[in-house]
Amino acid sequence: MASRNNSKPSESIQAPVVYTGYGLVNWKEWAMVKEAPYTRLCYRKRILTVNGEFPGPTLHVHKGDTIFVTVHNRGRHNISIHWHGVKQPRNPWSDGPEYVTQCPIQPGAKFKQKVIFSAEEGTLWWHAHSDWSRATVHGAIIVYPKYGTNYPFPSPDAEVPVILGEWWKRDVMEVFMEFLMTGGGPQVSDAFTINGQPGDLNPCSRSGTFRLTVTQGKTYLLRMINAAMNDILFVSIAKHSLTVVGADGSYTKPLTTNYIAIGPGQTIDALLNANQDPNHYYMAASSYTSNPMIPFDNTTATALVQYKGTHSPSSNPTLPLLPDSNDTEAAYTFFNSLRSLASKDHPIQVPLDISANILTTISLNTFPCPRNSSCEGPNGTRLAASMNDISFVNPPIDILEAYYWRINGVFGYNFPSYPPLVFNSTEPILPLVLQIPRKGTEAKVLAYDSSVEIVFQGTNILGGIDHPMHVHGYSFYVVGWGLGNFDREKDPQKYNLVDPPFRNTVCVPINGWVAIRFKAYNPGN
Repeated sequence: MASRNNSKPSESIQAPVVYTGYGLVNWKEWAMVKEAPYTRLCYRKRILTVNGEFPGPTLHVHKGDTIFVTVHNRGRHNISIHWHGVKQPRNPWSDGPEYVTQCPIQPGAKFKQKVIFSAEEGTLWWHAHSDWSRATVHGAIIVYPKYGTNYPFPSPDAEVPVILGEWWKRDVMEVFMEFLMTGGGPQVSDAFTINGQPGDLNPCSRSGTFRLTVTQGKTYLLRMINAAMNDILFVSIAKHSLTVVGADGSYTKPLTTNYIAIGPGQTIDALLNANQDPNHYYMAASSYTSNPMIPFDNTTATALVQYKGTHSPSSNPTLPLLPDSNDTEAAYTFFNSLRSLASKDHPIQVPLDISANILTTISLNTFPCPRNSSCEGPNGTRLAASMNDISFVNPPIDILEAYYWRINGVFGYNFPSYPPLVFNSTEPILPLVLQIPRKGTEAKVLAYDSSVEIVFQGTNILGGIDHPMHVHGYSFYVVGWGLGNFDREKDPQKYNLVDPPFRNTVCVPINGWVAIRFKAYNPGN
């Protein structure tokens, strides 16, 4: 087996060494989950990491590679690792979501995962898929073109992961456990981060601010990842435009823009042309929020784009103009502007003859507070969420194992294809009976190779919120979206069936809907 470095050159990251040959990569001793001390916002604490790094190590592969990762859990809590956007054809056992495709890896245990890269090309990411561990346990996956092929755009001079995240002064697991115990909304983060750093607009953060050093006239491929827990983020660089060329591990038609909107779990590949006067310029990221009644982190994370050369940088670099935090039009105009490349070398196949239709509501809900307890949800209740009026309950063992071994009583096959109650999802005042869902662990079984359309319908229960939706084992075509109630007669007539974006995560707008399509070719996912 030949040995060589499998990564592209970069001015900004130290590429790990991997061993490769014939499309097979063996990644040895890569994922050691352990705590490490970090200081941010003037406070020092221990956080859960992989290999002591925050963000975690970048994984470099080529399209068609297969890797093996042994995850060693030396932390204090159960853990699992998910390869976000990796389709894992016929290999659901290594996908990573706890109690769905595997039981969590217990402290002191280890688990070897096989990760198959098939059709993906671009930027993906890996993260913990247990509780809130992914707030600090995450990192980039860079999938280069297949050997012997090139990018469908001019090769950049360098490539830089830009991971957007969140930071709490408190222990993240304490925040999560308090959220579960009280039933109220979780404490919002104390800062957003760019590559693990809040930036110099935040206390005690100037020296650690992430700096991207560029050379005038060169082009940089920014591989953006939104690793925030539940925040759509606006991102921009002062006095520079960005040209989007990929999203969620798939190429797009070039889109030049002054800002990017990126939902939680999504990735964006964007070209930065260093074409301004040599100086220092801020990169900034801040949150979009749609429901003014829900608290949110209103801080701004910054990084510095600094030009090489002999020049005197401004003492106060220019901040980019980001959309307002409640600018729904800005967020969804960007999402809707993305189009698949749909070229000869990168064709698309949008399912046209649909054999399985699913319409599911997505709602915020509440459960009554248990007797002799105090709850901090609306009117003394406990917050919950549901799809088609079912609030998911973790089973005692993972669903895939129960399905494979035909173990009864772990989950049901009765997830409905349509909402059990039909109502005006955007009505300002909805009956209280809609607030309380039923609890269940239900699956939807699809015929192999069926053509599937899912319409996600947001509701105004508790005022509504935007919902990020991710489908494991698949990417999908986002063929339509809108505000208000989905109209099954009129809205499909406006679908984009020519070059819709091919995503693995989509944001459903507050009190709106999104329609996606895919072929059910990947059993077990």
